[in-house]
Amino acid sequence: MLRYRTVLTFQFCMKKIFPLLLLCLYIRDYSFSQSKQMYDSLARSLITTGLTSGKAYELLHELCFSIGHRLSGSSQAAQAVEWSKNKMNEFQFDNVRLESLFVPHWVRGNTEEAAMLNANGEPQIPLTVCALGGSIGTSPEGITAAVLEVQSFEELHSLQEKAKGKIIFFNRPMPKEKIMPFEAYGSAVNQRGSGAIEAAKVGGVAALVRSMTMRRDDVPHTGSMSYNDTVKKIPSAAISILDAELLSAALSKEKNVSINLKLSCETLPDVPSANVIGEIVGSEKPEEIILVGGHLDSWDKGHGAHDDGAGCVQTIEALRILKQLGLQPKRTIRAVLFMNEENGLRGGKHYAQSHSNEKHLAAIEADAGGFSPRGFGISTDSIRFEKIKTWAYLFASIDADNFKKGGGGADISELAKQGIPVLGLRVDTQRYFDYHHSDNDTFDKVHERELELGAIALAILVYVLAEEGL
Repeated sequence: MLRYRTVLTFQFCMKKIFPLLLLCLYIRDYSFSQSKQMYDSLARSLITTGLTSGKAYELLHELCFSIGHRLSGSSQAAQAVEWSKNKMNEFQFDNVRLESLFVPHWVRGNTEEAAMLNANGEPQIPLTVCALGGSIGTSPEGITAAVLEVQSFEELHSLQEKAKGKIIFFNRPMPKEKIMPFEAYGSAVNQRGSGAIEAAKVGGVAALVRSMTMRRDDVPHTGSMSYNDTVKKIPSAAISILDAELLSAALSKEKNVSINLKLSCETLPDVPSANVIGEIVGSEKPEEIILVGGHLDSWDKGHGAHDDGAGCVQTIEALRILKQLGLQPKRTIRAVLFMNEENGLRGGKHYAQSHSNEKHLAAIEADAGGFSPRGFGISTDSIRFEKIKTWAYLFASIDADNFKKGGGGADISELAKQGIPVLGLRVDTQRYFDYHHSDNDTFDKVHERELELGAIALAILVYVLAEEGL
């Protein structure tokens, strides 16, 4: 009898509860369906608006040709700060402001020369070089010494007895077998960053580094390098790929090859600069922030178009499109153009410290060039990753729905240390290091539709995150 009553009770409960469960599931599915339809419509509107009346390419043209490259501390960097602030005001962003900080002021100078010498010690074959950012200069007559070629720091230290008094030539290429160019870059870039330190440790008088590119041309690529206060400072320069191969071939035939290196670069006292900030203030939870940005500074080569003029104009454009369509997010979307990513990261560090008491839900950076967007790299916990990934379908029509774990950017790396989810716009980077940190990085290397599509991808993501939260 007890079992019979239990069965009857269960059946009665199911008759009452099951319809409620079905109703809850229906409401949930209906709500998701409505949300999906709303965001589908939103994405289509943003894509159409961005492709038909986008201004990212126009903005990049203006930045590149009215200002040009923008190394921290330079007059061009100062002009870029004012230009960015004026553009944000022109597009009626909220709370447009500058946040002041001091930045390094390294200058290249007018002399960057190198040549292989003949048997009489006279310059015979010129080599195309450029100083690495932060390097000290040479005397006006330059440094003349024999060259020692190495592939790694380990090889250098094994040849310590031969290295004293030599110009150390680091000639390890970016490995072509790496499918992802940034991975190849990471496999080789330590010789640029720390080459002068390691060379000085073994008595080297200068460091010469193969350019960080896989493109075979005669254009050297600069980039940051560092010194250690406990080790003597020596000059450091990059050499073009073609001349790196030329020098290596000469060394394979004749071990006693000498070169003369002349650099007039120097570091001047720090100067004032600023991050540039503008917002669309949230309508319901303005204290919760979705940050999107890029870095306003660039190396003093080319126009700084891909690195990172593209990311800056895409950031401005993402908010501009939302404003054009009259979209008012629930949470605040904040655009930040950081200063001094290339040779100090002071803008990123200053922002993270100054805004540590604010509630950032996510920070997104665009700093991989203005190429076709492919998706986003996301660094956060699994729960928030899966939530963000649920919106990947919105990007399928522009082939940018590849959302992967692991991403972010240098400027927002300090925010990541505070536990804030960080994301990076993922693009097709196969050509990025053809241009990176060189005279090749000019406006004409940027494709208009690819640039606009990247801005559109940012606009979709920041708006959905500002509506949904994390």
